[in-house]
Amino acid sequence: MGTGPDPSWMFDFTGTVLPIFLAVVVGIIAVSAGRGMLQWSRNNNAPLQSIPARIVSKRSEVRQQQAQDESSRTSTTYYLTYEAEDGVRREFKVDGQEYGMSAEGDRGVLTYQGTRYHGFQRRPHYSTAE
Repeated sequence: MGTGPDPSWMFDFTGTVLPIFLAVVVGIIAVSAGRGMLQWSRNNNAPLQSIPARIVSKRSEVRQQQAQDESSRTSTTYYLTYEAEDGVRREFKVDGQEYGMSAEGDRGVLTYQGTRYHGFQRRPHYSTAE
C-alpha cells in the first residue's frame, strides 16, 4: 500500500460529478431556449393590435461589461410604458431614437403583437396659448 493520495476521487469526479454538472447546464440552456421559442410562437399567433394609448413612463437600463484587456463596454436598453384607455399598462423595448423623440404624456396609437412592439404613431397636440 502506498502512502500517496487516493487516486479514486478523480474517477468519482469524472464519472459522477462532471456528468451531473453538464446535465444541469444543458438543462438550463434547454429551458431558456424553450421559453424563448414559446414566447416567439405566442407572439406569432397573437393578433396584431392597434390601440389608443399614451406614454406614461420612460426608463433606460445601462449595462457595463468589463473586458479582459481592462477596457469596458456599455450598452443601453430603452423602454417605454404605454397605458391604454382601459388602464392596462404595457412596457416595450424601443430603440434609442424613438426613446429620445418620445415624451411622457404623448398620446397616439400603439401597435403591438403579443409582447412584440411594432410602433407608436404619435398624435400631435398643439397648444392654443401663444
